[in-house]
Amino acid sequence: MSATVSFKVPSPRGPQPVTVSYARVGSGEPLLLLHGIGHHRQVWDPVVDILATERDVIAVDLPGFGASPGLPDELAYDLPTTSAVFGGFCEALELDRPHVAGNSLGGLIGLELGREKLVRSVTALSPAGFWTESERRYAFGVLMAMRRIARRLPLPLVQQLSRSAAGRTMLTSTIYARPARRSPEAVVAETLALAQATGFDATLRAGSTVRFTDDLPGIPVTVGWGSRDMLLVRRQGVRAKQIIPRARLVRLPGCGHCPMNDDPALVARVILDGSRVPERGR
Repeated sequence: MSATVSFKVPSPRGPQPVTVSYARVGSGEPLLLLHGIGHHRQVWDPVVDILATERDVIAVDLPGFGASPGLPDELAYDLPTTSAVFGGFCEALELDRPHVAGNSLGGLIGLELGREKLVRSVTALSPAGFWTESERRYAFGVLMAMRRIARRLPLPLVQQLSRSAAGRTMLTSTIYARPARRSPEAVVAETLALAQATGFDATLRAGSTVRFTDDLPGIPVTVGWGSRDMLLVRRQGVRAKQIIPRARLVRLPGCGHCPMNDDPALVARVILDGSRVPERGR
């Protein structure tokens, strides 16, 4: 069920109002789902129903993306602010240290929430922040090109392209290994989400100096990486394992940068396994 929640986030100029849009379904321990830059919460749709059989699933539109309004001018789109936003979000929804699963930017945010001890486990799918400078420049260049294309394509053309497998491949093959599996409606919606994301530019600027360099002692961490990720190459997963030695590193065969649509059953299993904290003996 779709809803919004508003709360205050601290800033140098005093508490600032933030509104976040989310969808919630299922029952069990709470699980936050965080999408990547330029996307929206619907990217998790292929796995939500599976996860909801065992978890209280809260899929979130990050501020400035999807249906969530952008942040007030007094708040930056950086990791400390994002941690404060999700701290406030969890408090507003009375979520006591939920599990979190994130993809790309969402994976980086999930790891930051783990570092701040705001969550009880982290599953990060192709998380940002483990790149070299050249890998970061490449990824940001691709993202900016995708954004330019999404903003320039007339909606009727996007709708026409989405009706064929070849058109869906042209629009989304950078992030999906199996783009033809994405529904035409989903492709249109996520192309619009990328074009209309008010937080895109500020988030990209804030990410230009980001590297994740901290271990997460005491927090169960799973890092999953698609074998066909064309945006953040899979060797970055090896670096993540070096930085977080106790993390479980999982290969996602045949999956791209957003693996949820490429292999929903595998991704759901990885997330559920990663959030079974007692079973993993941490």
